[in-house]
Amino acid sequence: MLVAGRRGSLLLALAALLVAALPLFASNYHLQLASTALVAAMFALSLQLVVGGAGMVSLGHAAFFGIGAYAIHLLPAGISIALTLPAAMALAAIAALAVGALSLRTRGFFFLMTTLAFGQMLFFVFHDTPLGGGKDGVFITRPALELFGLAWEIPRRQRAAAMLWINLGLLAAMYVGLALLMRTLFGRALLGIRGNEDRMRALGYDTRTVKLAAFVLAGALAGVAGHCQAMTEAFVTPEMLAWHHGAEALLMILLGGLGALHGPILGAFAYVGLGEASTLITERQRLVEGLVILAVVLALPRGLAGIGRGWRR
Repeated sequence: MLVAGRRGSLLLALAALLVAALPLFASNYHLQLASTALVAAMFALSLQLVVGGAGMVSLGHAAFFGIGAYAIHLLPAGISIALTLPAAMALAAIAALAVGALSLRTRGFFFLMTTLAFGQMLFFVFHDTPLGGGKDGVFITRPALELFGLAWEIPRRQRAAAMLWINLGLLAAMYVGLALLMRTLFGRALLGIRGNEDRMRALGYDTRTVKLAAFVLAGALAGVAGHCQAMTEAFVTPEMLAWHHGAEALLMILLGGLGALHGPILGAFAYVGLGEASTLITERQRLVEGLVILAVVLALPRGLAGIGRGWRR
């Protein structure tokens, strides 16, 4: 998987500083929009580990995102984020372990359809039962911002800025963590499986265990993204688990660059920005979005990440 080189890392750092400075001059609406893009980037980045890292296309990834979001609703109200965030990761990871252990018995198209089936089953669990608070969704109480015994009270007018910084920090930590992971033996084994799984198996690697570990880690990271979405919106809905939500993450990956670790970040901001711009020029925004994405994918096979230089393998 492509990881940003020095120049690319510098550009990403400068972009992060620009996003962090948005509260100095942007309105709350634009801060909310930027937070949405950051959460989308986290979700797409978690899926990139499976798609771009191991070459496994999953259409049930949104289920882990939704489980991470619903963790706040299922846990007692008012507890600390230091408890809700690990709980969201753990619940999503457990679900990914159960889904992955069965889905990885298949390959290719059958793997895709199996993940879709499991994702839809989890969607209907929250949609058709009282567990999720109803099919229309439910408002939640945001967890208390308390770490190491220190609590922070955030005024309502500063909440959008605070959520922006929290989401940005978690996205940066996720990106750096995955960049380091891809340089380890596990990361190289994962890329080897993507290139030729039979050869990696012949070399003595337990390819199914490696893929399962990647699938579970990706599910846990999707749970973090879902938790951040619930924190940002203070609202959860079963639509968070729907397959088309995961398909949007795949679009972000294609738009940003399949196989490039920074691709989902570029693709998420481009996708959210495109959606916002299309609403300003037409009522048929989906048509405009589809045409633009199709043009980018055809004109830039490597996505937006392939435009600049300074990216290395």
